[in-house]
Amino acid sequence: MGKLIDGKWEKADVATTNKEGGYDRIPRSFLDTISPGHSKFKPEKDRYHLYVSYACPWAHRTLIMRELKDLNSFIGVSVVSPDMLDEGWTFETDFAATTGDKLFNKNFMREVYVLADPKVTTSVTVPVLWDKENKTIVNNESSEIIRIFNTAFNELTGNQLDFYPEALRSKIDEVNELVYHNINNGVYKSGFAKTQSAYDENVSKLFESLDRIEEMLEGNDYLVGNTFTEADIRLVTTLLRFDPVYHGHFKCNRKRIKDYQNLSRYTAKLYSMNAIKSTTNFEHIVRHYHYSHDKINPYRIIPIGPETMF
Repeated sequence: MGKLIDGKWEKADVATTNKEGGYDRIPRSFLDTISPGHSKFKPEKDRYHLYVSYACPWAHRTLIMRELKDLNSFIGVSVVSPDMLDEGWTFETDFAATTGDKLFNKNFMREVYVLADPKVTTSVTVPVLWDKENKTIVNNESSEIIRIFNTAFNELTGNQLDFYPEALRSKIDEVNELVYHNINNGVYKSGFAKTQSAYDENVSKLFESLDRIEEMLEGNDYLVGNTFTEADIRLVTTLLRFDPVYHGHFKCNRKRIKDYQNLSRYTAKLYSMNAIKSTTNFEHIVRHYHYSHDKINPYRIIPIGPETMF
């Protein structure tokens, strides 16, 4: 893996760490939005394009929301290869369900970033929401992209479903805060820890938070107001990857999701939704983590299991 420095690619460790040996996620670099009143980025059909990895839980959120909001015919998608090595995300098409770069026929995701800003200094991540009119990146932060999709195109699609309703926002934000720091990012903090103390601290927080979510789901189908919301979308992409990848590969092995009564029921229920099932690709998920993280799995052996709960 690596990053762009003034538009030039420099190889570096994918797992950036702080002085205590803990994983330190780099903030995203493009944070604009789309709205009818925006001076630059207005909602239009076939104007925007989404770059994703099926392996990536952050990108998976955006694919789910794109399905839920009937945006498939409005926003195209390019899918990178699951293998992310020294050159970063690539558009190799030798793995099933990859598409290549549908807009520019580039070889590497970093080249798309440089098209947006030839002097950019940034990590090269997915998802990326691209504007074909202005030839630039609108946003590369998944939590913001799903909110763009939730409202920006409503008048064009006629889809008024709201997964971040006003009456539930404070509670959704509260749950998101717990889930992001201790579960979504917690699995990475555990798996990429470079000291025992960093691992111990973060894996403990991870399972304390999973235990708390298990309690929240007692007698409930969803996390907030017993209504399917953004909070569920943000959590489920991590849960789907937990038993196949994070439990073993990231040493998050105190328990499996399968071992939780409520969390396993909840994950299976959400997976049965077409918007989630149709955008989940376990082959990409298992391949990416075990093949790409050579410091964790230096021989790049791809495991045969486990069987999923579904």
